[in-house]
Amino acid sequence: MNEFTLPVWVVAAAKSATNILIGNEFKDTENIDLPNKEESLKVPISSSALLDNGKRSLAISHCQSGLALDVTRGLEIWAYVQLSEASFQYERTVKNGFPDWLDFHAGYGVGKFESSGQPCLSKFARDLLCMNLYPLLPIGTSIKVEIVLPEGKKRALKTSNEAFGVVDGLSLIGTQAEAQISASPDQLKNCKEILQYKCSKSTFNGCLTFVIGENGLDLALKFGLPANQIIKTGNWLGPLLVAAAENDVKKLLLFGYHGKLVKLSGGVFHTHHHLADGRLEILTSLAVREGIAFDLIELISKSTSVENALLTLELSNREAVSLIWGRMAEEIEIKSRSYVNRYMSSSMEIGSVLFDRKRQIRWAGFEGLKQINSLGLILK
Repeated sequence: MNEFTLPVWVVAAAKSATNILIGNEFKDTENIDLPNKEESLKVPISSSALLDNGKRSLAISHCQSGLALDVTRGLEIWAYVQLSEASFQYERTVKNGFPDWLDFHAGYGVGKFESSGQPCLSKFARDLLCMNLYPLLPIGTSIKVEIVLPEGKKRALKTSNEAFGVVDGLSLIGTQAEAQISASPDQLKNCKEILQYKCSKSTFNGCLTFVIGENGLDLALKFGLPANQIIKTGNWLGPLLVAAAENDVKKLLLFGYHGKLVKLSGGVFHTHHHLADGRLEILTSLAVREGIAFDLIELISKSTSVENALLTLELSNREAVSLIWGRMAEEIEIKSRSYVNRYMSSSMEIGSVLFDRKRQIRWAGFEGLKQINSLGLILK
């Protein structure tokens, strides 16, 4: 089965286009080398051709992750490639994360950071491009690669990219070649193994932080949370809370996007949206419990998303925002402790810290605030 993450399919298209441009025959698969692995992957290519009288080339692949609910499933990828003479020594300088011989362009449908305009790529994606394209370059040449995702902008609307400052398309992120859904049992098994490993180390001090997804991990590190205490959990938060208690974790911090963690405040501990939602209903319930005016509660119930409800309330009543989201953070802590104690007796302290769509860390529960203060971090 060809079940790979989006960066693998992007690199395969770029490699196919490069092979055509340097005179090699088209092949319907490309061998993609991986960092720190002896075996390469065979990745299908749909087509490849020369353009502009042989000055450029184009190759097309179609992403197949093997995951029925994956937003990138069947996504068409275009890779345009062009060679030019180089007047420098390779890999002496780095620009935008790439060596000087590789000029990478994020074309239509590829996500970019709103703050800088730079393409949103993981280190894995950059390394994969470099190690697979560099051996093909004729001596004294550099390469320009432009990736286009014709449906990228449309499909990105189904993601939370904007919550992490990424606009205009899909991110080329990922830390591995094989696709893995965050709601799968294998993902839970892997997280438990990572948790057990961290807790067994002699340097373990009893503290852990759970984050959901790559973007949550990125923000947690930028905020200053200790890297050796962070576990990227995916959506299996309930079983992992219990696993943390079983492994003698004393202090656990839940760090995440409010649109995900709001579910925990309603007692939903598997956060994948295809399995359980009810976020606006939970938010409405929190507003009622805080005694928010009926007209504002009605605005929440009619909103299209948690983020839109937040924006609407901030325009209407900022005090209500503080009350509701403060209550949410507190309920996340209360419900999480109750969930763990449903399965075992535990004194593990669980804190919560929430950030919004603009990647601003804004709310924390009582225990969450205690934990970040103990690290010398400040909640703005």
